[in-house]
Amino acid sequence: MPEMRFVITWPDGRKEICYSPSLVIKDYFTEGQTYPLSDFLDRSRTALTIASDRVKAKYGYSCSLALGQLSRIEQAATPYLTDAEAEVRCESFII
Repeated sequence: MPEMRFVITWPDGRKEICYSPSLVIKDYFTEGQTYPLSDFLDRSRTALTIASDRVKAKYGYSCSLALGQLSRIEQAATPYLTDAEAEVRCESFII
């Protein structure tokens, strides 16, 4: 299963490299696109859950790395949840 990483920029300008065990991330994000925080979180939840499910279908167990990445994204987003204008940018994909 091809894994990938994707680089995001948080509302405070901090960049983070995120992990996915599947290329499904490319179905939910576009390089150079900025997303409102709530949309970014929804897309992350969907994409990383699908990625984990693909691992489960192939190997018989969920991908703890994908679910851990989702947890890290949700935790990192917490300080911005009250900012209605908070956005996250998908900078690039690393395959």
